[in-house]
Amino acid sequence: MAERSTAAVDVADNGGDQPLVADAAKATADGVDTQNGRAAGGPMPDKDGERRPTASAAAPELHSGHKLARRYRLEECVTRLDGFSSWRAVDEKLRRAVGVHVLPADHPRARAVLAAARSSALLGDPRFVQVLDAVEDSDLVYVVHEWLPDATELTAILASGPLEPYDAYQLVSQVSQAMAAAHREGLSHLRLTPSAILRTSTGQYRIRGLAVNAALRGIASDTPQRADTEAIGALLYAALTQRWPYEDDAYGLSGLPKGVGLLPPDQVRAGVHRGLGELAMRALANDGATASRQEPPCTTPEELAKAVAAMPRIRPPEPAFTPPPEYQQTTYQQGSYGRPPTRPGAPVTHSIPVPPPPPLQSRTGRALKWGVAALLIAALGLGSWQLADSLLDRVKGNSGSNGSTTQPSKPDDQKSSKQSKRLPVSSASLFGEDNKAGDVPKAVDGKSGTAWMTQRFYSQPNFGNLPRYSEGSGIIIDLGSVQEVTGLEAEMSGGGHTAQVRAAPSEATSANSLSDFPQELSKLGSVGKKLDVKLDEPVKTRFLLVHLTKLPTAPDGDGYRGGISEIKVTGLVD
Repeated sequence: MAERSTAAVDVADNGGDQPLVADAAKATADGVDTQNGRAAGGPMPDKDGERRPTASAAAPELHSGHKLARRYRLEECVTRLDGFSSWRAVDEKLRRAVGVHVLPADHPRARAVLAAARSSALLGDPRFVQVLDAVEDSDLVYVVHEWLPDATELTAILASGPLEPYDAYQLVSQVSQAMAAAHREGLSHLRLTPSAILRTSTGQYRIRGLAVNAALRGIASDTPQRADTEAIGALLYAALTQRWPYEDDAYGLSGLPKGVGLLPPDQVRAGVHRGLGELAMRALANDGATASRQEPPCTTPEELAKAVAAMPRIRPPEPAFTPPPEYQQTTYQQGSYGRPPTRPGAPVTHSIPVPPPPPLQSRTGRALKWGVAALLIAALGLGSWQLADSLLDRVKGNSGSNGSTTQPSKPDDQKSSKQSKRLPVSSASLFGEDNKAGDVPKAVDGKSGTAWMTQRFYSQPNFGNLPRYSEGSGIIIDLGSVQEVTGLEAEMSGGGHTAQVRAAPSEATSANSLSDFPQELSKLGSVGKKLDVKLDEPVKTRFLLVHLTKLPTAPDGDGYRGGISEIKVTGLVD
């Protein structure tokens, strides 16, 4: 099965339906695994009372090149199923790839899809593939979402084998935490299949199709938390064993043997991590047939996330060590350096190494050493006498008639009366798009107990890798006028920031973007609890930028967060 990486929402395999797929030999870009023209993964088990109303409306007749709202140009149809279609498209306004689900406005699920898409968009959690737009336009309803070209479906990853314990641990940890956050906001997924999980190039897992996937398929559940928890358990089981934990084959994975029930993962595959195997059994609905019957089952993503956190942390595997090549003696070490190569058959001659000459240990040698030492002492004495005589003549030449001496003139830099002192800050403003702009004055109020703190980010320390934070964040200092800056000291909220200090040109009257601060006063790198910059030469500028590109882990361990408690600028003043 070929691999395709996207961020479209999983919408396929509706039981025994026969979807019309763009390319039946590949895993479609909206999460549909197809084999020979039909969905490869069957429906999820109806153990939690799922309700799937049927839909009779026909999918709208669209074609490649069609534009929605004069903005979204449809490129390729990746799924056409059950009255709706999914497309890879281009947002011509922002010039980026997106995914689009389209269905008729009179489709029985159209209202539910719109409501689910808008609710999912309000969550704004970067651990989920984001819904960008949800529109009802005359006779069509369409949902626009992110498209991640560098991400890989879990379906394709499992096709090559089970995951290592560390990767499986990261999978269940990240997915359970994300779904716990979604359920706290009243949102459920109900279709957490391997094709709904994406792994990015940085190793982060993202979930697609939150609420929207179930609405498109008309799936509902009386126990949504139990359904999502069991689905996460099935994902973990498949990651550990490369088998689907039910009797039917699904998502390119073989099911369990018929009639034997749910087997513990370590009975399906040797070498399974015991703690993760027991966790998968606790999450699956298996009527108590767990490998650790003394442990209570996990019935909500919140309980599962806490159980994962309580496990001993699984460390990443050590990088493979490549042994150095075997030591080989060189021709120089073998005593043949510089010799012409011997002819085949010629007799081999061995030279006797010539020892180095002995040190000067004879009577003549000792006399020579003492003579050289005496000459050096005489030369030093003569030079000292000449230097003292020259200084005495200079003092005499500078003496006045009353015998007092005049002080030598000071160089130009000593004539200056300016001293390095703390400069007042006219104002401070936010660099970037963080919504904590109102707290920026706390970083220059002279109080170490107050601070400007960033938002909380997930997934990655570089501000969650969100596009609007591509230049990082930080604080812009306005000194009110051009000053001779000699240093800057910033007290950080904690260690582990990646930061630097930059300056705008002296002629600048405003500075907002990173290009407005071309001069680096310090190199970009990891800093501790204090960013201290001392300049050898003063820099004339009005605007300074304390630039943050990566954040440390939040003190409570939930995501990444940073901040600055106090900024002090020093410079030359009269």
